[in-house]
Amino acid sequence: MKSLLRNATTLNPNTKLTTTKLLPLIHQTLTKPFSQSTTIPTKQDRVRDHAYDNYMEVEKKIRKVVKFHSLILSQPQHTIPISLLDTLARRLCLGFKQHEPGAFLLKFPHVFEVYEHPVQRILYCRLTRKALDQIRDEQEAVVAQIPDAVTRLRKLIMMSNTGRIRLEHVRIARSEFGLPEDFEYSVILKHPEFFKLIDGEETRDKYIEIVDREESLSRCAIERVREVEYRTKGIDAEDVRFSFLVNFPPGFKISKYFRIAVWKWQRLPYWSPYEDISGYDLRSLEAQKRLEKRAVACIHELLSLTVEKKITLERIAHFRNVMCLPKRLKEFLLQHQGIFYISTRGNYGKLHTVFLREAYKRGELVEPNEVYLARRKLAELVMMSPRKAKVDGELVRYRNRFDDDDEDEDEDDSE
Repeated sequence: MKSLLRNATTLNPNTKLTTTKLLPLIHQTLTKPFSQSTTIPTKQDRVRDHAYDNYMEVEKKIRKVVKFHSLILSQPQHTIPISLLDTLARRLCLGFKQHEPGAFLLKFPHVFEVYEHPVQRILYCRLTRKALDQIRDEQEAVVAQIPDAVTRLRKLIMMSNTGRIRLEHVRIARSEFGLPEDFEYSVILKHPEFFKLIDGEETRDKYIEIVDREESLSRCAIERVREVEYRTKGIDAEDVRFSFLVNFPPGFKISKYFRIAVWKWQRLPYWSPYEDISGYDLRSLEAQKRLEKRAVACIHELLSLTVEKKITLERIAHFRNVMCLPKRLKEFLLQHQGIFYISTRGNYGKLHTVFLREAYKRGELVEPNEVYLARRKLAELVMMSPRKAKVDGELVRYRNRFDDDDEDEDEDDSE
């Protein structure tokens, strides 16, 4: 207090320090540095979480395997000569160098089977029975959850500030949202009571427009999480009312002032992602803070609508304008590393995948669905040891020889 009085008197020695002049000065001196130091920093270094990075290392292999899936299934009789792999891989830009495709197939004998053609005597490649079963299971799971996909698409369009979303952006991200390949017919045109396709006024692009906004769909996934947190853990209602689940990655340094900043941010009110904010005055500092937290809620809800609770940063950027998201999405998400995780693994650092942290535990989805489980079967085939495939092949050949011996014995007995 003495230093404060000295500073105050040095400002104007002739000024008499009355109570009405001293109290605002004390308030300004004590509160201003505190409020500045307890705000979430706009620039933060990314802290790696190896559980998500290891997940993406498997995804990197799966992406290449799926490309060969499509290539083989597009050929007559679903087989392809090994000699044509290099030519087709370069023509389709699969990202392989010369002689790499053949070596790549041999790494995954549980997915690809290399055999010699009985007539042409050249090597061919086809999918194994396990791989074909996995493709069938995933297709059946996607078709079975079309009603849920309709709901997800309706909620996605309701988050748009115009009530419409470009068809091409949904087509690019159809796998993440669990939509079938023919979703334009099976989901959109087949449900005219929910959607309608319209042409752009200034461009040739098509848009998906929602017919009617159903208020029951306006409830966000984070609201259900808050309700569970309130009922199970008994957290104070005021603390959980606008909060998000925060779980920082291992090694993330949390200072005292950063912890206070997060606590203040958790209690900050914001507008719902499904709320129309076109009529609000967004020029004030308080409105900008609420708008920033609303962007966090929009990305959180977008991830919640995906099948695997993850999506690439580039595909989030497709919805940036219609959902009022900030321009620098990566820097924005790094401010909230306790809610989201950005992994650069999977495509040599060129692709950024955003995970919803609360949806995963020990590298697995907390609430798995049928589509996710079907896709994880492919991951199991990819990660399965090639030695096991060799043993399985020997067992099959041994069983075939055993069956042939039994047939010969039956023929001898009949004679």
